[in-house]
This record gives sequence, structure tokens and C-alpha cells, in this order.
Amino acid sequence: MTDDPKTPDFRPEARAPKGFADRRAGDLAGQRAIIEAVSAVYERYGFQALDTGAFEYADALGKFLPDAERPNAGVFALQDDDDQWMALRYDLTAPLARFAAENWQALPKPFRRYAVGTVWRNEKPGPGRFREFVQCDADTVGSDRPEADAEIIAMALEGLQAAGLDRSQAVIRINNRKLLNGLLTGAGVTGEAQRLAVLRAVDKLDRLGPDGVRYLLGEGRKDESGAFTPGAKLNAKAAEQVLAFTAGGGGSRGETLDRLASVIGASPEGDEGLKELSLIAAALNSLGVGEDEATFEPSIVRGLEYYTGAVFEAELLLETLDEAGKPMRFGSIGGGGRYDDLIARFTGERTPATGFSFGVSRLAAALAAAGRPSLASRGPVVIIAFDQAGMGEYFAACAQLRAAGIAAEVYLGSSGMKAQMKYADRRNSPAAVILGGDELAAGTVTIKDLDLGRKLAEGLTDHGAWAQGRPGQQTVARADLVGAVRAIVDQA
Repeated sequence: MTDDPKTPDFRPEARAPKGFADRRAGDLAGQRAIIEAVSAVYERYGFQALDTGAFEYADALGKFLPDAERPNAGVFALQDDDDQWMALRYDLTAPLARFAAENWQALPKPFRRYAVGTVWRNEKPGPGRFREFVQCDADTVGSDRPEADAEIIAMALEGLQAAGLDRSQAVIRINNRKLLNGLLTGAGVTGEAQRLAVLRAVDKLDRLGPDGVRYLLGEGRKDESGAFTPGAKLNAKAAEQVLAFTAGGGGSRGETLDRLASVIGASPEGDEGLKELSLIAAALNSLGVGEDEATFEPSIVRGLEYYTGAVFEAELLLETLDEAGKPMRFGSIGGGGRYDDLIARFTGERTPATGFSFGVSRLAAALAAAGRPSLASRGPVVIIAFDQAGMGEYFAACAQLRAAGIAAEVYLGSSGMKAQMKYADRRNSPAAVILGGDELAAGTVTIKDLDLGRKLAEGLTDHGAWAQGRPGQQTVARADLVGAVRAIVDQA
């Protein structure tokens, strides 16, 4: 065999691209359950569904990913037949901004929408981090009230709990970029590029720690591979001020606000950020959000550049294990914040907006890493096929079950009964239906309760006793097929 794809005998290697995962029925069932549970929470809060296309024009998406200084980095793009560049969306917020700008006059204001969809990022994949994944967003567009941020935070917590996390298994950490901006202004940092470099450095605190970030705030840092990352070039005093600011968390929301007020000093933007956080704290208290569920944490800055005020990040507290069974920190499972300037890119007019997003695929991966079993996908009832002559009867029984709303299939392979029963078991089928010659002659049908059989088999060691006992098997009149099968399915 040759490796040249142009030759007739070329055989490509069967492999999935890195960062693009194959998901089987159980994985998809788990994701679907998360989406349905969270969507119900969003709708209960008064948010309406919206779906936008997978592609956006590249200039409409903008370059807001953390590595946006590299041309076309972070996205999968192609050129349309009219020479315009399109890119697969990297999140659901940028398309919302385009939609809101395009339809603003016809929308109720504030506009409250949620969205579920696949997004793509051309980034290095890792554990629980994919190039293609599903996000679930909720956003309020058109309100500048900090209470809108607080409501999004409360709703995000409720959504994560609906997705399968207990109240103690996730926390949302909250900050306001205006605080750090005020601190940097007081330190003499006025250039936008330098501010962004500081934000990117602080965003790596959880991975590099204070010492690593100190280098990135200064001249730069060389990692273990020898690669050098240029720093923000702050002087030593300003760098220590930033690190002192990021260490100001801990305690109640009120205590954190008091500490931050003393660290950032007096600045109009910093004071504005403190006031907004104070109003968010009051609203969270009214919404019944506990101090341990939503905390103020000044080290949270979020990597996307378009945030303008409050930012928040959901962290998984559940213990997770890697593929080798060793404990690992899964970290962030979602986040969001206020982005009051994003829609203005299209309209020229500032339009306040805030939202939260979490990765459905990432949360499902986190639950799996925590030992949560994926939802077992229920297979159909399998009608055993004995011979060609009986196909008409098999399909008639199958159609009867389907008409009653019961998933069913006729086995269409070429194996014998033993292999067909094994097939039904591997499909996680609740029951198998047997219409052999004896049943057809007597007007009956034999039904094997596979769920009961699996349960009883767990406590049996004698295969002979198992086979002789025929657990979970019953023969009923042909007319009672649907009722007998439904009784089995409803017990699942």
C-alpha cells in the first residue's frame, strides 16, 4: 500500500482531526439532557431562543480571541465566491451583536435571548478543550443596570445546578475590569496595547501563579520549552500593584469590596467599578445567591478583549481525575461579562449588553472526569428475525410498536438468534420480541425483559441456572404485545 493519495491503492488512515471528537449515543444523550435542563431555566427567566448561522463574515466577528495579534489566528476561515472572508463563529456572542445591530429597531428592548450551538476555535486542543464544541449562552442587550449582570449570574448558577451540579460543586467568581483599568491609569499606563498585555498576563494567574505572571507583567517570560512571551513592560512598582490587586479576594463580597477600595486608590473609573460591584452584590443578596456561590475575585479578567465592565467565570469545584486516574483541576466551565461596546462596532452607538456562556461539551467532559456516568442511551425493542418467510409478521409487529410510540426495529443482519440477543443487549434494548413458528401458530408472542435480565444476572454465578430459569421471559397473546412491552419500557 502506498502513502500517495493519487495512487489507486491508497488507503487513508482512519483518524479524527485533533480537537474534533466523535460522540456516541450516550455522550449525545448527556449533552441533550444538559441543554434541555439549562434551556428550561433560561426560559423561566424570560429569555427567548435565537439561532444564528454557523458562518459570519470575518469583519463582523472581529478579532477578540486572546491570540488575536496573529492574523486569522483562532478561527477557521474561507473566502466566499464574492471574495469576502467568512469564518466559523468562535462564540455565540459576536453573532448576537451582529444580529442585534441588524434588527435593533424591531427588537423588544432590553432584548433577552439564549442560544445553543456549535462553535469552532482554531486553538491547541487539550483535556476537555476541543476545537469544536457546543456552547449555551444567555444575554441581555439594552440594559446598563448592574442588576442585569446579577440576574445573569444567578441564572447561570441555577442553570449549572439544573445541568447536574450541586450548589457546592461550582462557584462563580466576579470582577470588574474598570477596577484594574483605574489602577493602571493611576500607574501611568494609558496605551491600549499595554493594558491588553496586562489583562492577558493576569488571565494566566491560575496556570502560572504570581511569579510567572510577574515576568509577564514585566519584560516577558520564557517557558519550559524555551519559547519567549513578551511582557507588558510595567515597571516593578506597577507590577506589584497589579499583583496586590489580584490578591485582594477572599471573605464576603462586602469585605472584598472594602479591600479593593483601599488597593486601587481614587480614580473615576475604579470608583465606577466599585459602585457597580456594590449594586451587583445587593441584587445577588435579593436573589438569594449565597456568598459561597458567587464571590468577588479580582484575579478574574477573562481572555476575550471585548469585555468592558463586570466579568464572571464559573469554576468547577468537583474533584476530577485525568485518564490515568490522577486528580486534576478542571478549572473554568463557563464565563461571561459586560460588553457595552461590541454592538457599537456596527452602529457607532454604544449599546449596553451582558451575558454568560458555558461549554456544554466541556461540562459533559468535566462530569465524566468526575466519575459521573454518561447517560445510557436506550436502544429500541428488537424483534428477532428467524427466517425470510416471517419478515411480514416481524415488520407488522414492529410497526404496531412504533405506532404506539415505542422505539422498535427488526433485526436485519444475518446472524442467528443467540447473536441477535447479544445485539439487543449491546444496544441496551429494554426487550426482545420473539415471533417464532410456535408463536405464529398459536397467535402469541414471547417477550424477553432484557432490563430485568441484566439486573438479575448481576447476582448470578451459575450460568446453567440462569439459562434454565429464563428470567424476565413471558408469552402473551399477540393482541397484548403493545401493553406487555410498554410495561417493560415504562419501568426503565
